[in-house]
Amino acid sequence: MPKEHTPVFGYVRVSTDNQLDNYSIEEQAERIKAYCKAKGWNLLYIYTDGGYSGGNTNRPALQKMLAAIKRSEAAAVVVYKLDRLSRSQKDTLTLIEDSFLAYNTDFISINENFDTSTPFGRAMIGILSVFAQLEKDQITERFTMGRIGRSKAGYFHGGGNAPTGYDYRDGLLVVNEYEAMQIRELFDLFIAGKSANHIWKLFEKKYTTNWTSAKIINALRNSIYIGEVHFRKQSYQGVHQPIIDEQTFREANRILTSSDRERKKTTTQKSPFRAGYLLSSLVFCARCGARYSANHGFYKCYSRSKSSLRFVVDPNCKNDNWRIEDLDKLVIDQAAHMVSQKNILDDVLGEDRESEPEIDVNGIESRLMEIDKQESKLLDLYQIGSIPFENIASRLNALSTEKEALRQELQKKNDTPASDRFPDAVEAYQEGFRFGDTDTRRLLLSSIIERVAIDGKLVRVYWRV
Repeated sequence: MPKEHTPVFGYVRVSTDNQLDNYSIEEQAERIKAYCKAKGWNLLYIYTDGGYSGGNTNRPALQKMLAAIKRSEAAAVVVYKLDRLSRSQKDTLTLIEDSFLAYNTDFISINENFDTSTPFGRAMIGILSVFAQLEKDQITERFTMGRIGRSKAGYFHGGGNAPTGYDYRDGLLVVNEYEAMQIRELFDLFIAGKSANHIWKLFEKKYTTNWTSAKIINALRNSIYIGEVHFRKQSYQGVHQPIIDEQTFREANRILTSSDRERKKTTTQKSPFRAGYLLSSLVFCARCGARYSANHGFYKCYSRSKSSLRFVVDPNCKNDNWRIEDLDKLVIDQAAHMVSQKNILDDVLGEDRESEPEIDVNGIESRLMEIDKQESKLLDLYQIGSIPFENIASRLNALSTEKEALRQELQKKNDTPASDRFPDAVEAYQEGFRFGDTDTRRLLLSSIIERVAIDGKLVRVYWRV
């Protein structure tokens, strides 16, 4: 227990939820003053945090007091009640151990009648901190139950982050006619066969609303447009006005997940978040086995660039970067030379090839389902405003690239032998490559090239035979 005339600080706190309870700032301050006077302590200053939660230590007055303690201006801190310091067990113990006692400053709670200068007081700190944490958890649980109840009653809980097509006014979703018109057009275009990229580019020129490919896909999946609300993966009938009829929504989602549509997609359509580079998904590192990505003017080994940690194979790989136009030209020239020379084509078809490893169909299908769930979760988080698109674009890109590679592996299981298909692929390449657009050229290249291996300045093309 501090001796008479010991300099001490007082600390009081009231959260926004407790402004009208029995722990008002004035009441706490009066109790602290009376207590210090009775003990004969010199109360230097009462630090006050009004309207701050006890769930964290990010409070201005608390931080000022901690700075003063480090300057050894007081020998003790007095509070009216333990939870005024913090409602977090971890924060309470950290403050007492690391911020008070470490600087020879005791902690005293009037209501609980103990202080850290006694062994009993230190033991009680830990026990009471547990109950403070329990109360905080119960408040959180009650808040969550309130959100569930609100969702069951049909009310949107996203606050000001209303989905495109609606405004949020007085706790309700209200149709924004300008944006709703775009939502209806979006669904109509998609059902008519337009891709997410096509719709995005069209809307970018036509409307002032900020659209992206991810936002297009997310809107197609969001059943809030047929009058539903969501919370914790559960859907409830909402009280807001639908923008899309249920038949249109179901048809759009049927197409979105249709296997026929997947088979008809071009490489770029399958991965709308990836830039349209000619050799995307075809280039590999011959040293570490990682894929090469295309960005900022170069094809780069994932292990070296580390732009997506998921695809890093050897963090120490130093394989060369290649300028995109240089590698594209080199591969195109090799392909042109091969398809134009009958003797070279015959040699390619006659090459001895190692037997392909057995494809783990169950493993691939399981991973594809997992990727779909991850993509859906990321897009849901973006739609409700939890994560900005810039933070998830690279992850979506990586997932899309991986999914495409897995689908290609799965397709091999029932494919006609590559050597039988190769002459037809060469013929199609000769007829269409020269005048095709980027999507067509990429598709034709991938039909005759299995992969391009980079080893420094050495480039080897593996044909799909």
